[in-house]
Amino acid sequence: MKKNKPTIHEIAKLLKIDSSTVSRALNDSNLVTQKTKDKVLKKAKEIGYQRNLLASNLRKSKSNTIGVIVPRISRHFFSSTIAGIEEAAYAHGYNVVIAQSMEKLEREKRIVGNLISNRVDGVLISVSMETVDSEHLKKFDESNIPLVFFDRSLSDIDSSKVLIDDYKASLEATEHLINIGCRNIAHLSGPKNLNIYKNRLKGYKAALKLNDIPFDRDLVFTSTLNQEDGYELAGKILNYKKKVDGIVSANDLAAIGAMKKIKEAGKSVPKDVAVVGFSNEPMSAVIEPALSTVDQSGYDIGKIACNLLIDSLKEGKSNVTAKTVTLSPTLIKRQSTSR
Repeated sequence: MKKNKPTIHEIAKLLKIDSSTVSRALNDSNLVTQKTKDKVLKKAKEIGYQRNLLASNLRKSKSNTIGVIVPRISRHFFSSTIAGIEEAAYAHGYNVVIAQSMEKLEREKRIVGNLISNRVDGVLISVSMETVDSEHLKKFDESNIPLVFFDRSLSDIDSSKVLIDDYKASLEATEHLINIGCRNIAHLSGPKNLNIYKNRLKGYKAALKLNDIPFDRDLVFTSTLNQEDGYELAGKILNYKKKVDGIVSANDLAAIGAMKKIKEAGKSVPKDVAVVGFSNEPMSAVIEPALSTVDQSGYDIGKIACNLLIDSLKEGKSNVTAKTVTLSPTLIKRQSTSR
């Protein structure tokens, strides 16, 4: 037969004191002497009593919990940001609840509702590829729950953001290809509703302009940037009317898919087509040839974003001005661009 969990009433009975005194002692109230607190805590440990933190937090209207919404935990960048978030949250006594949108807007909307229902204190989010506006995210503001964006943000909501300089990163990656002799450079882009992909496209175009290379809109290919997309688009690139000698991809997965197709077609990376990716996924260093890529400092982004959110929780949402923190990117040069 299942034994019932010990209660504060049992502790009170064993110590021959009021239940209200036990409750105050467990909550470290100044109305109870340290001697009584020690006796209560000792007896609670002896009988295996555990406080109902959920009930306690509901009474305080505070859950000490931060919600985190990411597109996919399986992506190294997002797992790195979560590590940074949890490090900062733990240091300030907060728990973290993680949810994946799987790049679906409807799933993201449902997660928003669940986090509000579960009374999280604040939320960190990198939006899905399908998210075109912040209408559903405004529910956090209506519920007085502060929100901070990281990596993928939206412009139509006044919240703090932690990003890397996507424009600069893409410009440097494209110029790197130009510096090794590439002239016909394709760009694998993500959905244009997201600022990160808009800025990576702008950086690509700026690098071409700075080096007097005409922009060819037919060399920009938009997709959801998975490996299959990269593979399929590389087929189109190889059959393009001009010989393409370089590819700048807005992420590593599409770049790796493109490299696979190029090699299957009997071409060499980087001799025939040099390729650079974005995000420094672990596999980018171990594939053959190793992929040149942009490191996004995921851990730092997560830690800074969480600290911004905690500052908002401490100061009160209305007392904190939204700010944007932009980190500098790092281009990692490997064999895929080594000519």
